[in-house]
Amino acid sequence: MEKRKLGQKFRAERLHGYVKKFSFPRLAGSPGEKKAVQLTSDLFNQLGFSQEQIETESFRSSDFYSTTLIKLIAMINLVFLLMFVFFTYLQFIISILVIIGLVIIILFILRGLRSPEHPGFWGKYYGKMFNATNVFVKIPSKNMSEERAGDIIISAHLDSKSQSFQTQWRVIFYRIWLFSAIFLGITFALYIATLIGPFSLPSLFFQIGLWVPTILISITNIFLMNLNTHNKSDGALDNASGMAVVFELSSYFQNHPLNNFNLWFCQYSAEELGTMGSRVFVDNHEVQFEKGRIFQINLDMISCKGHRWNRVEYLKSYGVFPRRKIAPLLAEYLETAASKEDIEIYGFHLTTGAHTDSVPYHQRNFASIDLVTRAASKYSHTKNDTPDKVDGEVLKDACILIRRVVLNLDQNYQELCGNNILECD
Repeated sequence: MEKRKLGQKFRAERLHGYVKKFSFPRLAGSPGEKKAVQLTSDLFNQLGFSQEQIETESFRSSDFYSTTLIKLIAMINLVFLLMFVFFTYLQFIISILVIIGLVIIILFILRGLRSPEHPGFWGKYYGKMFNATNVFVKIPSKNMSEERAGDIIISAHLDSKSQSFQTQWRVIFYRIWLFSAIFLGITFALYIATLIGPFSLPSLFFQIGLWVPTILISITNIFLMNLNTHNKSDGALDNASGMAVVFELSSYFQNHPLNNFNLWFCQYSAEELGTMGSRVFVDNHEVQFEKGRIFQINLDMISCKGHRWNRVEYLKSYGVFPRRKIAPLLAEYLETAASKEDIEIYGFHLTTGAHTDSVPYHQRNFASIDLVTRAASKYSHTKNDTPDKVDGEVLKDACILIRRVVLNLDQNYQELCGNNILECD
């Protein structure tokens, strides 16, 4: 009875209506993004939030880190490979020196990635500056002061983009590059070992170990150098689908505030240009969060109608070795919620290629998890990312799951504190 009653709070038709409302090109900094920001503010107001509750957060950033930087690193990488092959056959010592020099240059560039929301030298002079705006509402805790309560952030991003090729191909290229680089590094290490050690390996091994990964890395770098950003995608899956879930949940929890947590419902901008909106938000509001009692549930590309994996999924672990589990407590609550609600959910591992609005939360060791549908990458960042690809029933499933997770966290607050799972007073 409880499941049926609570499930009726969410409607698939209404969720799909939100998707259609926001399905138009809206690259950060474009007129479309400004339109989306205004529509977001208006919709929160229509859902019952007062103008005082609806906050907009404007910021200025650069597209250097999401566009130019990728091409620059790919170009440096190609030069590195050329010099590596050339000097490996002619002069080993020179090869080492060139490699060291290129590594220093790359490390200098990557320093800017620590806080890319601050444009700095590279962003200002080698990127295009743009203005963007976050929109969010906050529902304070019912029984605790806002200052002492924990915080749960439910978020999505309101911007969209199109690219030269599909997201799934970009991820494939990243993986080929990563594993080829690892294999090349192992080959190089073994080569050095044979020079200083008492053993030897067949020259054919080194020929294969050098040329195969070099060719693969070169091909992927050429493709990445031609990865251009456009403003031609309606962004229905990526990410009007996530926005719809945030709107629907905000409407529900407006009338059902939590006892022990403040709830934030955030629609970030500029996710597609380096997760700038979420970075700015965390920078500005981190002082309001209680360390050890903050959770983020981020929604990005939910459902893929007609696909056999049209379901809610979540990023469970990340990396090559060792595999790093992501927000295990939230993952446990998600799995429990799926079991209780009899909803299919799947936790998956990703080696590389993911860059969502959960990144700034992970960088601060906050518990954050991404709900996605990987099959949606077939259409994301293309002109084919249209509302007909979005399944309102799967969006409804996401709402039901998140509602139960949030309510269970709130209900178990004292137990979690008592077991030192949460850092409480």
